[in-house]
Amino acid sequence: MPVLENSSDAELVAATLAGDRQAFRRIVERYQRLLCSLAYSSTGELSRSEDLAQETFLEAWRKLPGLREPDKLRQWLCGILRFKAGHLRRADGREPVRQAASLEAAEAVESGEEPAAALAIRKEELALLWTALERLPELYREPLVLYYREHCSIEHVAVALELTEDAVKQRLARGRKMLQEQVLAFVEGALARSTPGRLFTMGVLAALPAISAPTTAQAAAVGAGAGLAAQGGALAKTTGLAAFVASGVGVINAILALRTALDQSRTPRERRAVVKATLAIVLGCFGFLGLLWLIRAGAWQWWDQRIVFAAMAQATVLGFCVVFPVGMLRMLRHMRWLRSEERRLRPELFGDVRDQVGSPDQVYRSRLELFGVPLVNIRFASPDAGAPPVFGWFAGGDRAYGLVAAWGAWAVAPFSVGSVAIGLVAVGNFSVGLLSLGTVALGWVAIGCASVGMKAYAWLSALGWSSAHGAGFSVARIAAEGPVAIAAHANDAAARALLANPSAELHTMLFYIAIVVLSLVPLACYARAVRRRMGARKG
Repeated sequence: MPVLENSSDAELVAATLAGDRQAFRRIVERYQRLLCSLAYSSTGELSRSEDLAQETFLEAWRKLPGLREPDKLRQWLCGILRFKAGHLRRADGREPVRQAASLEAAEAVESGEEPAAALAIRKEELALLWTALERLPELYREPLVLYYREHCSIEHVAVALELTEDAVKQRLARGRKMLQEQVLAFVEGALARSTPGRLFTMGVLAALPAISAPTTAQAAAVGAGAGLAAQGGALAKTTGLAAFVASGVGVINAILALRTALDQSRTPRERRAVVKATLAIVLGCFGFLGLLWLIRAGAWQWWDQRIVFAAMAQATVLGFCVVFPVGMLRMLRHMRWLRSEERRLRPELFGDVRDQVGSPDQVYRSRLELFGVPLVNIRFASPDAGAPPVFGWFAGGDRAYGLVAAWGAWAVAPFSVGSVAIGLVAVGNFSVGLLSLGTVALGWVAIGCASVGMKAYAWLSALGWSSAHGAGFSVARIAAEGPVAIAAHANDAAARALLANPSAELHTMLFYIAIVVLSLVPLACYARAVRRRMGARKG
């Protein structure tokens, strides 16, 4: 037992799978206060919270061979408990159904608990306790309950809820403020007295013989699970990096587009229009992201209304998906009209041979063609009104359509890069494709600040038909993980189990990052070519 006392979670799991019941007893003793506290925070009744926590341990005993990441035992146990609590609430309102094995089956043990008469007196106290606590949002109730049941340890609460100690202190301060002073003193004492003791541990262990214990052969699963733990953490970090890089490409694209457009401009009016258009795009994107950030902050502040805030976030994203491409088309049409208007009003500024309509400096069209389509077709100058889009196997310009690849303000191709990018693989401020990466991404797999897809990964808002993962809102039909997650399986063991192959997913994310980085190459080369051909006028 002294050895087990200092063992890590992974070591306890391995020992349990090897047939050591005392190792599982140590697991119960280590996490019974945490699970009972979370269950009580959800149900509001002491006996039912202990039943729910006991059922969680029994479920963990049955499924322990399938635990892929033994180092994350605590998160796994909390996920099982929260899933069961949510299921019970949905099935029978706020009254959870007792499904755990009864504590009455436990052997009689000297526990030091209060006699029956004293417990009866405390029953009314506990009812009053929950009356006070249930008025607190869960965001503040969980830290408050854990704090007093963990012997006033902020460090333990921070570890249990995966928060910083400063965040725990802030939530505790707000939770205390929301309680009446005269009630707070009562709550502190009542919570401390309700901590599960030895009887709870013995009750769980007494119920174990009725369940098939893990076999020694199954202990090999722990080795694989421990190996996947590091990969799972690396995957989360790599997914965040992919979203960051995909979002950043939009900013770089805007900078390169501004430089290119200024090199193409010939009059002060054109230059002012270019600056205004670029500012509108950049400020519009940052304003959109700022609004999403405020909505996310609102969901954390008013946790009970998080579903409303999640709906607001999705409406904001879908609104951007309509406004941004329409605004981009209008801006491009206006710039073509402005070029023709300025050519008519200020002909002296277009006297250079490079600025004549049809000048070879303005367009590069390769002689090599395939099926009547030029292999490469690139427009370097700002087009006049009525000019058709650029079309080729590889195409570049303000509006570019490619049979293989295209880049520009509006790009459509199997591989496309631009402010608006549409294709099988699309990278840009607003991208639509089977694989879509950008500030706002729509696709089968979508990665960005905001994303909508079959599988969605995002910083602020991920809306997925199958799954959604993000650091803000994560909304999906099946599984979602994130601070504000809404799905059939949200932040639970089932949601995490959908990640069937962490190693493959990790390498896939690294591949996506490589695509985004490489997509900047044609943009940078195009901006350099425009400067060389259409930049500073010759003396």
